Amino acid sequence: MDERAALLLAYDDELRTEAEVRGAESVERLGPLFVARFSGGRGFVSYRDLGESTAERVAELVAEVAQRFTADERIVEAEWKTRGHDVAPGLNEALLAAGFVPEEPESIMIGEARGLVADVELPPGVVVRRVVDEREVRAASAMQDEVFGSPVSEIRADELLQKLASGDGVEEWVAEVDGRIVSAGRIEPVPGTRFAGIWGGATRAEWRGRGIYRALTSARARSALARGKTLIHSDSTEFSRPILERSGFVTVSTTTPYVWQR
Repeated sequence: MDERAALLLAYDDELRTEAEVRGAESVERLGPLFVARFSGGRGFVSYRDLGESTAERVAELVAEVAQRFTADERIVEAEWKTRGHDVAPGLNEALLAAGFVPEEPESIMIGEARGLVADVELPPGVVVRRVVDEREVRAASAMQDEVFGSPVSEIRADELLQKLASGDGVEEWVAEVDGRIVSAGRIEPVPGTRFAGIWGGATRAEWRGRGIYRALTSARARSALARGKTLIHSDSTEFSRPILERSGFVTVSTTTPYVWQR
């Protein structure tokens, strides 16, 4: 088995389990699916694989999920997380028919945490540090929303604060200049696995290409290693993918979120 195949197998076996819906307010099983509801009215669907499901069976599963989300008035938005390497006949068509809209695909990247550790020379005045204060966490979340082109969301900030308070080792890290946050991202160790995930990495456009995201990633990797996590996974955009590739990370597949909104 080559490196890519081994890493993809580890991803499927260790991460596409109950670990992916930890922290949810409720989780139901529907055939092979995990159907979860998180705080803030967010639904989520994932699975290890769809087994031997036919296109007809896939359509039935999608319709049942859509019906559940529609019936649960607490859910205002939901994501069905697809992966490019899955055997899923008719899934795209079924999701579109049920009102799910695909977002941009991202690269699923995996590599050794130690490969991300580096001493990075930062621009003058830039400081990388962990934040725990609610005001600073909300400021980091708002900056990430702005960079990703989304409205600033108090719900997302609330979810981030809840993650940080969960006791699972989730941390938010920022880079700042004169008290202004210019980059941010979190690290999420996955209990019971070798993995930690790096999420939410965002850098203001005028500060890109200056080593800041690289330094932020290195800080998060050091934290993961300190917690005994040897592998890092990331759903990477076109901006972060090259940085991880230079650190020896491998693109094992792609992921496309399909989003349903009430």
